[in-house]
Amino acid sequence: MNASAVVTWDGVSAEALAAHCGVARLELFGETDSTLDVAHTLAEQGAPSGTVVLADSQRAGRGRMGRVWSSEGGRGVWCSVVERAVNSSALDVLSVRVGIEIAERLDRLARESVGVKWPNDLVLGLAKLGGILVEARWSGSSLAWVAIGVGVNVVRPLNHSLAAGMPKGVARSDVLAAIVQGARAAACKMGHLSPEELERFWSRDALRGKRIVEPVAGTVSGIAASGALVVETKKGTERLRTGTIRLAEGA
Repeated sequence: MNASAVVTWDGVSAEALAAHCGVARLELFGETDSTLDVAHTLAEQGAPSGTVVLADSQRAGRGRMGRVWSSEGGRGVWCSVVERAVNSSALDVLSVRVGIEIAERLDRLARESVGVKWPNDLVLGLAKLGGILVEARWSGSSLAWVAIGVGVNVVRPLNHSLAAGMPKGVARSDVLAAIVQGARAAACKMGHLSPEELERFWSRDALRGKRIVEPVAGTVSGIAASGALVVETKKGTERLRTGTIRLAEGA
């Protein structure tokens, strides 16, 4: 695993990108299979918290449940951040927390409010702007590290009508800094979501009030402090830990 011979990203060096993001180490690749895989390998070799892996393109970028994530060169930010001092009781809400922190930092660049769609998407309207995937590795019963993978479209992907991009002229380096700083801010927090975090999520909740048909039929009322999706159904309130959302027709 060697960093690409490409030493700049949009004309910016890895060292300058690291400084822009406020981290000590940033590994830059022209292309790799998945920045998450590289992040895990570096963490096994002792990479410290805050290590960032960035690629111009990914051959095998992935999302939840093994889905493929489009990671074309020059069109987005595809990166992963290694964090070691993550509170294990916060793991259940980490992807939501990361979403909140990144969305708030992207507002200025997007020139509008970036939404968060449970459990791990960033959206503009209902069009997907980005995705978050958190993977933990354990040493016995102790959490060894967490790799936080984030992909954000800067230029809307070709042939993806339900995807969004950033406004023309937004620098990928600024999107990268927002991602890294947001992920790091989220990773240092303890426990479940606080009332203040729930309020911040509520203002960006892309599903609140929407009717869904999967994984259960009902109307989304928000999320719980545990990160569970709260759905009002004919049988009462249900709290969902996992699942893929399908909106009702016309929702």
